[in-house]
Amino acid sequence: MDLPVNPPVSPMLAKAATGVPAQPADGPAWLYEPKWDGFRCIVFRDGDEVVLGSRNTKPLTRYFPEVEAAVRAELPQRCVVDGELFVPQPGGGRLAWELLSQRIHPAKSRIDKLAAQTPAQFVAFDLLALGDEDLTGLSTAERRARLVEALAGCGPLTHVTTATHDADLATEWFTTFEGAGLDGVVAKPLDATYRQAERVMTKVKHRRTADCFVVGYRMHKSSPGIGSMLLGLHTDDGVAFVGGAAAFTAKRRVELLEQLSQLRTGDEPAQGEKNRWNAREDNSWIPVRQELVCEVEYDQLEGWRFRHNPRFLRWRPDKTPEQCRLDQLDVPADYDLADVLSGASR
Repeated sequence: MDLPVNPPVSPMLAKAATGVPAQPADGPAWLYEPKWDGFRCIVFRDGDEVVLGSRNTKPLTRYFPEVEAAVRAELPQRCVVDGELFVPQPGGGRLAWELLSQRIHPAKSRIDKLAAQTPAQFVAFDLLALGDEDLTGLSTAERRARLVEALAGCGPLTHVTTATHDADLATEWFTTFEGAGLDGVVAKPLDATYRQAERVMTKVKHRRTADCFVVGYRMHKSSPGIGSMLLGLHTDDGVAFVGGAAAFTAKRRVELLEQLSQLRTGDEPAQGEKNRWNAREDNSWIPVRQELVCEVEYDQLEGWRFRHNPRFLRWRPDKTPEQCRLDQLDVPADYDLADVLSGASR
């Protein structure tokens, strides 16, 4: 592979903000895009040679043979494109993170089966090189124009993300596109060059809180104390296990172990779901009496589970576990993924 920008490349990153940045009065300074919630991927194509690079620069190519084939069929002969891999739910409608995560599997037979059953797609949002030209020194505005021109007519498995200079429309996207499984909004400075591994962009993600009760804990794999605190919510049919809070300091993990171990319901650990990538991994957890309620911060739901690990905020001694119900969670209105990909709301 001999491109103006060769792998590995560390993608340009974003810093978090609490709201969509406004455009200045004297003209646009930002390009707004939906924040896709998949696997970050930089595509390198040099003729028949294709590399799909991950955010941590490790290749993803073997896990997504259908995307590798789509790159050869749909993208320019020699290009480097920054974007996101995603899997839509069967029948469309929204992103399916669980189906995407299943693709990182050691068995080629399993990968090939899933590639046929639930094929991944690629959405492009930046162009780093085209032909013999390195575009990373151009501005965001120039790279966007070149991207739209170079990938015009691509598809059906590759797309160019919709974008706008309208801050009000971007704010509307922040709300409506969540119904299709997207993660928020990204704002890019129009005059910025592409700077690897630097937080040049601004991201605005969904943040919500929920009151959950503690159902158990897992021990930390390498340090004293707990690794995660497992959470539940009541439904009309019983208890739903909704995820686990895990980001604790070393000191806090030990303190939580002392606190939670006093609530253990028995000597034998319970067994959780097997890890699909490592069946031998210890997935046991320790049940506790369902007495403690905590408030956590979360971003999105995947079905009735937290999409990412929620962040522990505080204990809620004023609440009982019976008051912690699944229907408290904020579920966005449905929005069709096809409309996001088509740019119908631009």
